[in-house]
Amino acid sequence: MSSGNINSVAVVGVSEHGPLNAAHSKVGAQNGTGTLGKPIVQELVAQGFQVTVLSRSNKQDDLPKGVVVKAVDYDSLDSLKTTLAGQDAVVSTIASPAVGPQQQNVADAAYASGVKRFIPSEFGINTRELQGLKIAQILAGKTKLVDDLQKKAGENKNFTWTGISNGLFFHYFGFDAKAKKATIYDSGNEPFQTSSLGLIAKAVASVLKHPQETANKYLSVASFQPSLNEILKIVEDETGAKWTVENVSTQDLQKTGEEKLSKGDFSAFRELLRVHIHRDGDGHSVPVGALANGLLELPEEDLRDSIRKWLG
Repeated sequence: MSSGNINSVAVVGVSEHGPLNAAHSKVGAQNGTGTLGKPIVQELVAQGFQVTVLSRSNKQDDLPKGVVVKAVDYDSLDSLKTTLAGQDAVVSTIASPAVGPQQQNVADAAYASGVKRFIPSEFGINTRELQGLKIAQILAGKTKLVDDLQKKAGENKNFTWTGISNGLFFHYFGFDAKAKKATIYDSGNEPFQTSSLGLIAKAVASVLKHPQETANKYLSVASFQPSLNEILKIVEDETGAKWTVENVSTQDLQKTGEEKLSKGDFSAFRELLRVHIHRDGDGHSVPVGALANGLLELPEEDLRDSIRKWLG
């Protein structure tokens, strides 16, 4: 992947402002104003990328100056191809329920439009390691898409992809600060992968800054890998109070999730995700040596400081 080729794509039909020598100087962020999309857009802009947000509407509030918003029909390949023409990279932050047909259409259009790098909407648990698990049925669209991206990259050396697993969003660890209530699954001693939205956004930007090192790879990052009991101790220290603890069995959660799933109810994801992350002995935290934090030059974050900010 030569920087010269990418520079030439970056200037097609766009403003001359921005890092024209960057590896991926124009980035399309699909559904870029959601929970994760907005921090990603802000980080990309801060790092000098020219950002276009794709949306069903061309009206988006609270976006950084310079972001272009383009209305697009996700069900129309022609509409997507027209919109993505000239983009170097596509970052998808589309929500899980729609990762099937819609995200596949975006990937197909990106491939047909000459996009160099596609970052799919993984941004959670590692979907490459779910073989034989019930939760895999819910995330089948993600798994299928990455399989397809691998196939596309094998057929065209100019097309690349990067998957990013960040575990649980940090602020979703399931404690209620207002009520001082903590939910502890099983023993509460199982470490789990979790990342702040800011770290995830920096990971996305860094992937695009390191195209050769990250091409066609599935990377794992984490702000922290604590246990729920570690978090409980810190919140009690910081608030100076004992919290009410609700103990939940992942065996019961698994049963509830499977019952929902048998009825086609994909809200089972909530239960099955907690089982996957917190069940004693499952070992789904990431070995430190397997994390891409160093490769992506991500900053270190402090767990106690992050919890203080969460407590407000």
